[in-house]
Formats: sequence, structure tokens, C-alpha cells
Amino acid sequence: MKDNRQVENAWAMFDWANSAYNLVISTAIFPPYFIAMTKSHIPVLGNEISNSALYAFAVTFSYAVIAITSPLMSGIADYSGKRMFFLKLFTVAGSISCMLLFFFDGMDTIFLGVSAFVLATIGHAGSLVFYNAYLPEIVSENRMDKVSAKGYAYGYVGSVILLVFNLLVITYPTFFGIPEGSLPVRIAFLTVGIWWLGFAQLTFKKLPVPKALGHSKRILTKGYEELLKVWKELQHTPDTKRFLFSFFFYSAGVQTVIYLASTFAEKELDFGTSELILIILILQLVAIGGAYLFAWLSDITTNKTSLSTMILIWIGICVGAHFVESKLAFYFLSAGVGMVLGGIQSLSRSSYSKLVPVDTRDMTSYFSFYDVMYKCSIIAGTFSFGIVDQLTGNMRYSVLVLGLFFVVGLVLLRMTQFDIPKKIEERY
Repeated sequence: MKDNRQVENAWAMFDWANSAYNLVISTAIFPPYFIAMTKSHIPVLGNEISNSALYAFAVTFSYAVIAITSPLMSGIADYSGKRMFFLKLFTVAGSISCMLLFFFDGMDTIFLGVSAFVLATIGHAGSLVFYNAYLPEIVSENRMDKVSAKGYAYGYVGSVILLVFNLLVITYPTFFGIPEGSLPVRIAFLTVGIWWLGFAQLTFKKLPVPKALGHSKRILTKGYEELLKVWKELQHTPDTKRFLFSFFFYSAGVQTVIYLASTFAEKELDFGTSELILIILILQLVAIGGAYLFAWLSDITTNKTSLSTMILIWIGICVGAHFVESKLAFYFLSAGVGMVLGGIQSLSRSSYSKLVPVDTRDMTSYFSFYDVMYKCSIIAGTFSFGIVDQLTGNMRYSVLVLGLFFVVGLVLLRMTQFDIPKKIEERY
């Protein structure tokens, strides 16, 4: 089945399907809607928790579940040939949870809203574990970058199309025969679930069902054993370990900004849903140019120089967000986020690939370790954001804490040695 164009396109369509969750639910529409529809402080287990902190803790809990269970499920999927089963399971759970958000319309349904959001987030993150694992099975190594990029492109186009449609419905509901109020926003949640589940059928239809590797006593522990093996090997490659810790800290800042920027804008600056969607669209467009800009900077200098520059910009964004008072200033900050958002994620992965031992036979395990570090960074970032918000009652201090994550990441990155300028390399 390798290098079959129909299979490759079907694989990429899953990005088209589930990226709608990432853009519409977790980034643009649900966060400000959650803040607007809930009280500023919500009783939870006898304590009062701010609504923005509760949202951050919901993200933390979701990724903690995935970080803990994904190695277990990956081992079961590999040995039993159940990868397609797990892909379908997380897709169905995530998409139906998005649809259930339609029924969240205020404090009376707060439990439903939080539970459905957590399950949707677990469904999205969990499905990606098995989706990504299909790539080496359907594509030859020399074409992986191209097909992977196709998936990202499909995801970007599909999610933007659905977001623009939802923006029109939310901004002009009467044109579509929909009454004003919360209904247009809740319809957006419904469309994400339908879009995700519907287009995923094209993926399920064409992707091969993996063969079982056979029975093994290690089926439940294989994933964890692989991670432990990589950790032991990292003790002999200090630069790789330093880079991973650097990645952990600055990625905690990056991913927390992605998840919580909308709640900050709604709560601190009174942005409306349509305004936030417009910001996200601008951010997406700027991100394309930013990715090319920092790829070019990396080409004429080094990966480390390019990454360091982006981290410095992120630090400036965090400091600026602490003091921002006007919507216009926040628009400029959002453009800054867009400029460094795509570049820092793509360049981090390629930089890590340079640090993985060339002669290793466990490349997949190294990148599984990288993925777990990524998920743990989201846990650390969102939990820190929520705790500081809860203790201080001010999200602006939470943003400053994210700035500290970037500072630690920058210091560790500067201590890492892993590349030389390409222009200098060519002279030799």
C-alpha cells in the first residue's frame, strides 16, 4: 500500500477533518464562549475557581490523560493490529463530544460543557497518536516530508473554510434564518462534530488495517519500556537532552498561548466572538509568512539562531500582553504570535531530528518521547497558567509566568550545540 496516491490523500483528509476542532473549538470560539456563559467564579468541590482557571485546568486534565495512556494504547495497537479501531474510537468520541457542546448554554449545563470539552480534547489528541503512526506505513521515507506537509495543508484549508462559515453565521445569523443569541455559536460546535466525523469516513475507507505483530507479554508495557530506553540513552547525549528540556519549557509557553489567548482577550479586553475569529484568521495568514521567514533565517544562520530569535519575540509578546490595554495593541500582539507560531513548531521538530543519534534503530521511539514531552509541556503550561490565575485573580500575571517558561527555554537552548551555519558548511 506504500506510495498509493489515493491512500495518501485519504490520510491527509483526516487532517482536513479533525483540524476543525483545533481551530474552531480549542482556539477561536469555545474559549470566549465558555467565559461569556459562566460566572466569574464557579463552585467546584467546595471551592470557588475562576472560570478562566477552570478552563485551563480542563485542558491540563485532558492532556494528562493522553500523556499517561498513549504509550499503553500504542503498544496495544501495534501488537494487536487495532490501530484503525483506536483511530475510529477517538474520532467518534471526540466528534460526538463536540456535538454535545451544542447543549451547553450557561451555568445550568456547566458540567456538560466542561465534560464534553475534556472528551473532545482527549478525542482530538488521542486520534492524532494513531493517525501519525500511519505515515511510515503508507509512504516511503523519501516522500514522508511531502505527504506530511500535504496533511498540514489540508488541515489548514479545511479548518479555515469551516471557521469562515461559522464567522458568517455568528455575525449575520438572521441572514441564515437563525435568531441572535447563543444559538449561532452553539451551531458552530455542532458543525465541527459533523465535519470531523463526516470527512473522517474518507480516511477510514481507504487506510489499510495493520496486521497484528503477534501476542506478547509486553503488550501493556512496550510503550513505556521504549520511553524509558530513550531516557537512558539520552544520558549519553547531553545536547539532545538539553534541547528536549528547552523544547519542554518554550513549548509550554507556546501551547498555553494557543489555548488561552482567546480567554484572555475576552476576559481582560472584552473582545467579542466575531472579533476573536477575525484575529485567528489574521493570525493564520501571518503564520504562513512567518514560517517561511524563520526557515530562511535558519538557512542563512543556524537553527539555534532562528529558534532563539523566535523565543525572544515570544518573551516580548508575554511582557506586552501583561501591559496591553487596548484592542488595537492586542491586534498587533496577535500578529506577532502569528509570525512566530508556525516557525517555532516546524523548526523545533527539524532541530530535534539533527540531535537524534544517526545510528539509532529506534527513531520512532525517539519521536514518541518527543511527543510525550510535547504533551507534558501543555500540562505544565496550562496548569501553571490556571494556578496563577486562581491565586492572583489576574490573568496578566499568568502571562508573565509564561514569559518565564520562555526565558528558561532560551537559556537551555543557548547551552545546546547541534548545528553550524549552512553557508559556512558549504565552504568545506
